[in-house]
Amino acid sequence: MDRSGHTSGTPTLTLAAIGIVYGDIGTSPLYALKEVFSGNHGITFSPENVTGVVSVILWALTVVVSLKYVSLILRADNRGEGGVMAMMALASSAVGRTSRWRAPVILCGLLGAALFFGDGVITPAISVLSAVEGLEVATPFFAPYVLGLTVVILVLLYCVQRKGTSSIGAVFGPVMLVWFLTLSGIGIANITRHPQILAALNPLAALGFLAAHPGISFIALGAIVLALTGAEALYADLGHFGRRPIRIAWFAIIFPSLALSYLGQGALMLVEPETYKNPFFLAVPNWAVLPLVGLATAATVIASQATISGVYSMTKQAIQLGLMPRVRILHTSTREIGQIYVPAVNWIQFALVIAVVIGFGSSTNLAAAYGFAVTGTMLITTALVFFVMRFGWRYSLALCVPITLAFATVDLLFFSATLLKVADGGWFPLLLGLLIFTIMTTWQDGRKIVTQRVRDESIPLDAFLPALFTSPPTRVPGTAVFLRSDAEGVPRAMLHNLSHNKVLHERVLFLTVHYLEVPWVQTADRVHVKALGNECYQFDIDYGFKDEPDVPAAIALACSKHGMDFEPMETSFFMSRQTLIPTAGNGGMADWREKLFALMARNASDAADYFKLPTNRVIELGAQIEI
Repeated sequence: MDRSGHTSGTPTLTLAAIGIVYGDIGTSPLYALKEVFSGNHGITFSPENVTGVVSVILWALTVVVSLKYVSLILRADNRGEGGVMAMMALASSAVGRTSRWRAPVILCGLLGAALFFGDGVITPAISVLSAVEGLEVATPFFAPYVLGLTVVILVLLYCVQRKGTSSIGAVFGPVMLVWFLTLSGIGIANITRHPQILAALNPLAALGFLAAHPGISFIALGAIVLALTGAEALYADLGHFGRRPIRIAWFAIIFPSLALSYLGQGALMLVEPETYKNPFFLAVPNWAVLPLVGLATAATVIASQATISGVYSMTKQAIQLGLMPRVRILHTSTREIGQIYVPAVNWIQFALVIAVVIGFGSSTNLAAAYGFAVTGTMLITTALVFFVMRFGWRYSLALCVPITLAFATVDLLFFSATLLKVADGGWFPLLLGLLIFTIMTTWQDGRKIVTQRVRDESIPLDAFLPALFTSPPTRVPGTAVFLRSDAEGVPRAMLHNLSHNKVLHERVLFLTVHYLEVPWVQTADRVHVKALGNECYQFDIDYGFKDEPDVPAAIALACSKHGMDFEPMETSFFMSRQTLIPTAGNGGMADWREKLFALMARNASDAADYFKLPTNRVIELGAQIEI
């Protein structure tokens, strides 16, 4: 069994990957080609443009997904884990803590994570809305009810999150497999009507379209990029399924199905030009529209579920890397480590998704908001993988630079094209990403300031203990655990306890939790114990950014390993409750950022709950820190 909790073989994992990894990119045929011709930035319809656009889509999938993500990016795993956070941690470790590149690498990672959160709001909205809009193709009678039905589906989706997906996750793969086979079948049926569309398989058709109409083709790229949404999921879900199942699923099922679908839609538009308004649902007979809407809705719900779960996972990683304040995290499965539910994130995301659906009103309007976050994240991933190749894999500059420039050129073309849509809706994920980026950088900078304040005011532990035991206080039975940070010398809670109670437990543990830039830390290597004399010990506990913190379990393991007794009901956990006081002109951050940091710190979830400390054994002692 691997760290993600999976014991299945390659065929089972491949089927599961089809359901979870490829939900987003797999539902792109619902709206991608339609938006090229009928969106807010739609281009002129003509047979030459249809063939050229379909060719660009196919070769974009080949270059961006097949070559960049499946062939290259999947190799850049952080001990088996993927995603922009894992890439940032891997790249920053590769360049080293003292390197001048470390700060830019972390900045890129923060930007990528912020844009991911913005994408996480748009994906459920546009996916479900585009599927339900198929009802309008069946009959105009449903037109007034599309928005309402979309909202109902999304309400149900977010309400069931607290129950977890372990009970329904088993059906994700089979349902999405049926979806992709349906895409293939519909595509083949339409290709046979106008096989000339197969000319789009020639890369010269794509290059000819881009060269002959540079202005039009540049505008088209802003909509063509919708066919690439979900590419980041290939990398983000690496830890859940592994490299091999994701690659098999892509080349054996997903890529052929998507190619056939886009070719089929293009063939249909060549035969019946009026179908450009919705070539996906108009590609089937009237009797098949409603069943196809049902299947599409199921597929988009699955795609949305994968995005929602990804936002939960990203939030947890950001917290443990010190980029966000602690929030309450609930586990919904005893078998799957990654099955978590984050109530605060769930309902904030829900409110934003509903606001987006109602505010934009249609998938066409939403398409204008979609793509900016996706292309931004793709560009950042390309930048980060350069540092992994150069400093981690030790590739030569002669190899790293051409590879990076080739992929970055494609990413920049798509990113630049999406800038045209900023005024029509692209401002939304940009604004949301900026908000998340501000939160993360403010929390990161605030923690650095607090750490420095604590370090400046702390008393060195190695000097304090000998002085303390020259005239020792009364020792009482039991164990006292004092949580202390890296920068803290003598814990403030210990000083308060000695000052007010004038006693010391017969055994004292100074405990520091470290989060490393790796996803997992082996249990056997997690705790390091150092004897300080007079039954005082320093416990250092290491966790990865995907590990589940459980301090009592770690202490029990270390005590057992070192021959010490550990009785939870005879142990008291002492913690310092820090009250942050923003102080104008204190040389830290801007006043508004200090206030924002203090607000986040006050509303962060309780550390005792986060570390799974027994609530009836926790003693909190207050301390004020000026920032």
